[in-house]
Amino acid sequence: MTEREKAAAGLLYDANYDPELIQARAVAKDLCMDYNQLRSAQKAERLALLRTLLATCGEDTYIEPPFFVDYGSNIRVGKAFYANHNLVILDGAPVTFGDHVFIGPNCCFSTAGHPLDTAQRNAGLEYAKPITIGNNVWIGMGVQVLPGVTIGDNAVIGAGSVVTKDIPAGVLAVGVPCRPVREIAQKPRRVIL
Repeated sequence: MTEREKAAAGLLYDANYDPELIQARAVAKDLCMDYNQLRSAQKAERLALLRTLLATCGEDTYIEPPFFVDYGSNIRVGKAFYANHNLVILDGAPVTFGDHVFIGPNCCFSTAGHPLDTAQRNAGLEYAKPITIGNNVWIGMGVQVLPGVTIGDNAVIGAGSVVTKDIPAGVLAVGVPCRPVREIAQKPRRVIL
């Protein structure tokens, strides 16, 4: 079993010394560097780089630079995705964003975790657990989402929260650790453009 296959299975894997993973991260980091150097008017070039870097993304994907990933190939982005400056996605496992997701500045989504055992950690071993963000989710600035978390549709995560456990659909959740504080009423509204 390769180290990439171990990561996909949620097992401990060698992220620091495996040549295949080191090379994949180097390619992704170079693509991020290229993306981060483009001017704001270079929309077509930005989208082309995102399509090269990410597993999937739509025409209406917009990520303000700087933007950083580990691999990119494990990231799937739905329709009408917007992320403000300083988005970090550590994607040793899949990270999936639904449609109409809005992410504030300085947010991190990390599938990577490290063993408590010192010898395993020093050997470069880690694990990765998927992160799933539903449709119509708003993530406030400075939010950190930890490995294995799912955030349900129509949820709002308050600024500065650290999301350590799943958040159900349709709630406002805040804090360290992040917890639901109330349901969000979804009333039909007429939008005038």
